[in-house]
Amino acid sequence: MDKMSLLSTARLLKQVSEKASNEFNQKSEQLVLKINTLMLERTDIESLVGEDNINMMTDNHSNHVRFIASILNNNNPEVLVETILWVFRAYRSHGFTTNYWAAQLNSWIIVLKETMTADSFMEIYPYYEWMQINIPIFAKVSAENLESPNSMY
Repeated sequence: MDKMSLLSTARLLKQVSEKASNEFNQKSEQLVLKINTLMLERTDIESLVGEDNINMMTDNHSNHVRFIASILNNNNPEVLVETILWVFRAYRSHGFTTNYWAAQLNSWIIVLKETMTADSFMEIYPYYEWMQINIPIFAKVSAENLESPNSMY
């Protein structure tokens, strides 16, 4: 699996309805508060994000909700894949582990299910499932880009 595989599967994600997109956007602050609470309750949080990276993690959650809101409003598979690859490279370089994304995405799914209406959750969930399933590929591709001597990243 490679970046082209990520792009081809991202293209299968359907544009969510305006109603679901608006609900996600309207509940974004509530979502961030809930994800931060859930993640900060983890006893293994420092091993997932690295020493002294809690503030960076909570900033990431705020950035995540804004980014996903923009994708839900205007689905763009290329931007989705490129941004996630950038996030993997950037945060791993600061000590975040790949297990952080598994924990984070599991938590996002819990929070979304608790916070969103059932219809909106069902429209948005495929994006999170896609991100979750592709964690190993994002980790592999982002690591290859870091190791490439001609990488622009």
